[in-house]
Amino acid sequence: MQVIYAKEHVPHSIFLVGPTPRSKAVKSWRPEALAMLAELKYKGTVYSPEPRDGNWSSGYEDQIEWENQAIQSSTCVVAWVPRDIETMPAFTTNVEFGMLLRSGKFLYGRPDGSPKCAYLDYMYTKTTGKEPVSNLAVLLAKASTF
Repeated sequence: MQVIYAKEHVPHSIFLVGPTPRSKAVKSWRPEALAMLAELKYKGTVYSPEPRDGNWSSGYEDQIEWENQAIQSSTCVVAWVPRDIETMPAFTTNVEFGMLLRSGKFLYGRPDGSPKCAYLDYMYTKTTGKEPVSNLAVLLAKASTF
């Protein structure tokens, strides 16, 4: 058990929001993100909403509840949206984006040319005053010191 007392350092944590492949034939972006955070020597906790062994259980509602709990306890939520309409449409990510946009702990980015992100870009800038980040490594560096 780890006990954190008043005025002691609260551990930093990052949740990785974004499209998740539903097929093993599609490569996830999260392993690359985790490698980048390791390269940054990030010492906090990272919540990845993908199963460690790559095998999804049938409990979709359990997954949703786990994600909501992890998002709520995170210091920073990073939304990376390498949207591909055919293989990773990111429909759930759109909902999460709307829920988190005004949370004060939200960072957003997408690769240049990622389709159907103009609305997200506009709302992120209008709401936060920040520009979307088009480089995952830069986005994660910002998150690690958020």
